Amino acid sequence: MYTNNRSIVVLPFVNMSNSSDNDYFSDGITEEIINALNSVKGLKVIARTSSFAFKGKNIDVRKIGKQLEVHNILEGSVRMVQNHVRITAQLIDAETGVHYWSKNFDRELNDIFKLQDEVSLLIANQIRENFGHLEIQEHLVKQPTTSFTAYELFLKGRYQQLQWTPDSMKKAIAFFDMAIAQDKNFARAYYGNLQCYGLLAIWGYMEHETAMEKAIGNLMIAKEIDASLPEYPLAFVGRSFWGEWDFKAAYGYIQQTLGVNQNHIDGLEAMAEMFIALGFFEEATVYAKKLLGVDPLSANNLYTYAHILYYQRNYKEALQWVQKSLEVRPDLELSKHLLVLCYIQLKDKDAFERAIMNDPLADLQLLLYHAVNDTVELTDDTLTQWMDTDKSEVQLAPYELYIMASAGYKKHAFILLKKYIDQRRGQIINYRQEVLLENLHGVEGFHELHVSNLLRIDLLPGDRGEPEVSVKNRMDSNELTVMKQVLIAYIEKEKPYLDTQLSLTGLGNELNMQSNKLSYMINEVLGINFNEFINRYRLEHFKSIAALPENKSLTLVGLAYESGFNSKSVFNTYFKKVEGVTPKVWLKGILET
Repeated sequence: MYTNNRSIVVLPFVNMSNSSDNDYFSDGITEEIINALNSVKGLKVIARTSSFAFKGKNIDVRKIGKQLEVHNILEGSVRMVQNHVRITAQLIDAETGVHYWSKNFDRELNDIFKLQDEVSLLIANQIRENFGHLEIQEHLVKQPTTSFTAYELFLKGRYQQLQWTPDSMKKAIAFFDMAIAQDKNFARAYYGNLQCYGLLAIWGYMEHETAMEKAIGNLMIAKEIDASLPEYPLAFVGRSFWGEWDFKAAYGYIQQTLGVNQNHIDGLEAMAEMFIALGFFEEATVYAKKLLGVDPLSANNLYTYAHILYYQRNYKEALQWVQKSLEVRPDLELSKHLLVLCYIQLKDKDAFERAIMNDPLADLQLLLYHAVNDTVELTDDTLTQWMDTDKSEVQLAPYELYIMASAGYKKHAFILLKKYIDQRRGQIINYRQEVLLENLHGVEGFHELHVSNLLRIDLLPGDRGEPEVSVKNRMDSNELTVMKQVLIAYIEKEKPYLDTQLSLTGLGNELNMQSNKLSYMINEVLGINFNEFINRYRLEHFKSIAALPENKSLTLVGLAYESGFNSKSVFNTYFKKVEGVTPKVWLKGILET
């Protein structure tokens, strides 16, 4: 059922503090761990949107794992008491529901960044030891500020920002400003302001010039402090892609963003959207599926995939995906618009009429339906009015343009399309792919309206859907052979597997071997993961002592712990997997022979 065992969802940590006002802190810890794990190459980490869809819901973890297609689930809780924080964390096998690792952490709040790093590293190592090789950095969390007060204010701002309302954005800015007052070198607070001011400008809830001036001011400061964060190149994507239609520059900035964080949702979405605009549907599909792989419960990601199918004229399948999007978020205007277009192309009049009910643009949508599927005649007054209007700037779709093009008014439609392209209207950036503008393709000058400066030959291998180059440590066969011999000799002589706390990192330290190389060798040469390798020795040791007369009074579980197993369920599961029977049945058979 789970094709990728090295996958995880971090469910929202439960706020165990006395006040519900501390949700900002438990949510912030969850997001920080998600971000930290995202830096581990080869580990699939479910994004925040899909993770937080389960906040406050009592759902069987096995159902969550199946829905998100992940093998591991991290649950936890956070309790703040004065200057102390307690974090509990436990890893669960999503297929069986078995808890295979848990730990409590008690720290001073000033050690919060070290704690986040420690928790993230332990989680990544547990997944590696149980499910196969991953290359894990020495540290996964970088300390963003020297002031815990500034960090706490930042988390409060981030909590408000993620409510995605105009009022919450303004509250977020206030918290980010207070964080900056505590630490002038807190880059993430400046980037937070940049995002909030930018959105307020785009949404029209703040005077555009003023908001953009503040956004740019925060960017200029942030980049001088830390330009290594993904927020830095991402800040230039909006301007180069949507503002200037400079696809080559946008591609470079998106690549930089994804180079810092392979699963950065905004970066993946921008790449998919840019490939859609270029008509590179194969590449767009690669990124749309990456989006859905790490954030499957995002209505926006479901819409993006549906949009690709629509442009490929696969209207029935596009309809299925856009309906999934609306199930997640019924108020998503983009999906409601695409739903209408799918019904128009499928000539489903009844469903179309239900879809436009109570829509303020229903009159235009009905005209479009008839322009595509029947006939529509427009008066000169209507054409003149539509040619002079600028109201399409605030519509998700330029319906007047679509109606004129579909009804055969090519001259008027072409002039209006050119006007919108000159203005770089975001609504028509995909105009070459839009089926409703297909009638304009033969109009003289259509292909010169905007010439892309990005060609397929400019793309990197991974962006063309080809396998990416592995980043695993590559060692020659001699080094691998020597490592194997040293490892086996040490295991058989020193019997470290009898230690219930043995870890891959600890074993690597004992052998003076880098843990990433040791992990790679065990998986590459021995063909198993670390826990399987160690548990084989533990099992053989258990079998060698279980039937001894002097151990007759000891329980099987006691003997399992004496053999190095640290969990009854893990022992029983592994024993039956290897031997085909339970330990009790096996021992009975041994004693009877």
